[in-house]
Amino acid sequence: MDKRPFPAWSWSVEQCLKEYNAKLDKGLSSYQVEKQREKYGWNELAKEKGKPLLRLVLEQFDDMLVKILLVAAFISFILAYMHGSESEESGFEAYVEPFVIVLILVLNAIVGVWQETNAEKALEALKEMQCESGKVLRDGYIVPDLPARELVPGDIVELQVGDKVPADMRIAALKTSTLRLEQSALTGEAMPVLKGTSPIFPEECELQAKENMVFAGTTVVNGSCVCIVVCTGMNTEIGKIQKQIHEASLEESDTPLKKKLDEFGSRLTTAIGLVCLIVWLINYKNFLSWDMVDGWPANLRFSFEKCTYYFKIAVALAVAAIPEGLPAVITTSLALGTRKMAQKNAIVRKLPSVETLGCTTVICSDKTGTLTTNQMSVAEFFTLGGKTTTSRIFHVEGTTYDPKDGGIVDWTCYNMDANLQVMAEICAVCNDAGIFCDGRLFRATGLPTEAALKVLVEKMGVPDAKMRNKIHDSQLAANYLIDRSTIKLGEP
Repeated sequence: MDKRPFPAWSWSVEQCLKEYNAKLDKGLSSYQVEKQREKYGWNELAKEKGKPLLRLVLEQFDDMLVKILLVAAFISFILAYMHGSESEESGFEAYVEPFVIVLILVLNAIVGVWQETNAEKALEALKEMQCESGKVLRDGYIVPDLPARELVPGDIVELQVGDKVPADMRIAALKTSTLRLEQSALTGEAMPVLKGTSPIFPEECELQAKENMVFAGTTVVNGSCVCIVVCTGMNTEIGKIQKQIHEASLEESDTPLKKKLDEFGSRLTTAIGLVCLIVWLINYKNFLSWDMVDGWPANLRFSFEKCTYYFKIAVALAVAAIPEGLPAVITTSLALGTRKMAQKNAIVRKLPSVETLGCTTVICSDKTGTLTTNQMSVAEFFTLGGKTTTSRIFHVEGTTYDPKDGGIVDWTCYNMDANLQVMAEICAVCNDAGIFCDGRLFRATGLPTEAALKVLVEKMGVPDAKMRNKIHDSQLAANYLIDRSTIKLGEP
């Protein structure tokens, strides 16, 4: 596992096969697979050990203001106990103040632990990008659904439209004229990337330049091919991303809010300490007295009871000066902000990070998939009427892949004449995309443009399956469409 992967993108297909002693028409043997697994391990992302619950709880109290409140709660408890002993009073009323302070701190810790735990679970979503199975050639036989974790470098894998790539692989042969993959999760590229088999030079190049490689977690949107597995597990590009995320999570850097609160806590501690000392010293004549003899103090008299009394007054002043509600207000505000961000699918590891976004002045972001949804939808389409001298433009509402999201303006089933019928047939049949429902969301496989046309067919009231059974000559229909109609697409 320590061996550095070779630059497969700059090697020819024959060199890659020779590196693993594999054959493109037979794949690896069972013996070779076992040897490779001993060397490279399983094809899965490493599971990082999460923080123990006790450590998460203790981290919530690692704050200057919280530490001040802990001291205030302890002193309040002592004063309440002493006051109860002196006045012979007992009961819950005497401990209301320390109880409220402790309750605030406990709630603050619970919210912090809950939020950080949820963030850790959300980061595990990176593993969901991995493919579950693949079509693999071994011992000369096709294994149609081999678990992705069992792949090893040198395996021969076949990819088709809609397949999710199970590992980083070198393209060995194309089974179609073109091959395109959607790899925005790795590179941020909005449009599907055209792939090929030719070697890429030089060896040191950017990820986007490796046009003969397919990467784990990306999706085939057009075409099919045969590939050679090169990197598995943590050696893949997505594995490197997980490693970087884990390393970043270990870095501790204070947010602007935490810096300000720590600074405020330090100043507050100093100020309260000085005020309490001054208040206590101002009343020194009440517990310390003496007689003047020949200009010198004599017969010093000290009252420990009165000294303790005025010390309690000073401490009570200190407790009153501490803003016990500040942590609760800050935690509540950040929790509400986190909740709103979570509704937008944002991942927040720590509550103070929400405030950091408020201090941001410049955000550099890729448009597609970030500011927009990377989903195409038909905005309007144009076609000729019953006569060649008339034309019609239909406006379409809706911006998602949900066929029930909007519809065609002023559309009825009686609008379907021969031109529209042929257009619907072409949109359904000359199309490799697919629409499926993932929970509450509709998602697409294949090119976004073709997926938008599939949704249009559904909005026209003609099911895709019915169209596929009816059409016989898709090429003739495609030529007809080019001559008679135009479709305008938009990206939300």
